[in-house]
Amino acid sequence: MTKSEIKIEVTLDENRHPSEIKWRADDSNQKENHSKAMLLSFFDKESLETLKIDLWTNDMQIDEMDRFFFNTLKSMADTYYRSTNNQKLASQMQSFAHFFGQEIGIIDKDQNQ
Repeated sequence: MTKSEIKIEVTLDENRHPSEIKWRADDSNQKENHSKAMLLSFFDKESLETLKIDLWTNDMQIDEMDRFFFNTLKSMADTYYRSTNNQKLASQMQSFAHFFGQEIGIIDKDQNQ
């Protein structure tokens, strides 16, 4: 059995808001990654609840947050399909991601899925 470690470092400003988010993983090709936002979720096996950490830096722009959520929604639909093989719900999630992308202007409103 092998292990891989992921390290996350968050620098806080004087108001305790994230000003910098850095992370690295043992098996990553990059030494250190700088990010403006992160969403981290854990499913607790005892309580069956989701524990999460959502952070974004002060310089994260709204259009960047829109794109971040668009990409996250698409990725969640893909992950959901791979983990459950539930094509119907995964497609509905992808449809919402597409709608979201249209609403924020990443996808042309005339463009179909």
